[in-house]
Amino acid sequence: MQISLLQCQSSRDVTANLAYIDSQLKCLPRHQGETQLVVLPECSLLFGGHEKQQLDVAGDDETSHLKNALADLAKQHQVYMVAGTIPILAGDGRVFSRSYLFDDAGDTLGSYDKLHLFDVDVADNTQSYRESDTFCPGERITVVKTPFGNVGLAICYDIRFPELFRALRLAGADFIALPSAFTKVTGEAHWQTLVKARAIESQCFLLAADQWGQHNQGSRETWGQSMIVDPWGEVLAERKTGLGWVQHQVSLESLEKIRQQIPVMQHNRFKVPSLIS
Repeated sequence: MQISLLQCQSSRDVTANLAYIDSQLKCLPRHQGETQLVVLPECSLLFGGHEKQQLDVAGDDETSHLKNALADLAKQHQVYMVAGTIPILAGDGRVFSRSYLFDDAGDTLGSYDKLHLFDVDVADNTQSYRESDTFCPGERITVVKTPFGNVGLAICYDIRFPELFRALRLAGADFIALPSAFTKVTGEAHWQTLVKARAIESQCFLLAADQWGQHNQGSRETWGQSMIVDPWGEVLAERKTGLGWVQHQVSLESLEKIRQQIPVMQHNRFKVPSLIS
């Protein structure tokens, strides 16, 4: 199968962001009959302003026009799609940052609400990030069965919490998709190290799709370096800067070999957090 990550520079213009994703899917390099898994970055349809703008475009699970628009693209272009993140009403005046996995008919196979919220101080133009003012944290992990393997879902700041990735592996994950919008400051310091570490620890393929560049005249700046990392920690493909696709064909044979040679799940003597649903 082929993995394709899309590196974006999303703005506050939902229509323009959607048109960009559509245009990239139209020219997506692919082979006839080959299964294609596409991963979009975090906030791919709305990014670059204050998080509270997510409230203006939020809907519920059934009526979200953002969800429906991306599901339609998955169907139109016949790809499995981890659809970045979409704001979904939480019922307490906030929204969930939700990632959906659609199949190539546009049907929903599963979803995940971001567990760990980015409430931190960073030495950049924004300086203070408080996602919990807008977002409600999720309460479960998600691993979705597909014809090409089991896909675990995580989002951006989740990468700093290795317990989540171990839980995803124990729940059967072969791939872990990580839609992200890492700041330039934290990305330059930690992004590659964290992605490679989570791949090695979980013995899964890490599919890390990131935003890149300056958004909305420089009010936000993200790191980029979208990358596909194998269970041995090898970077199979990456795009450090710029926009477009990061692609690689993968097989589960190498994953099974690594797990047999170094059976860390059988050796681990610590209990996993009980968030499996």
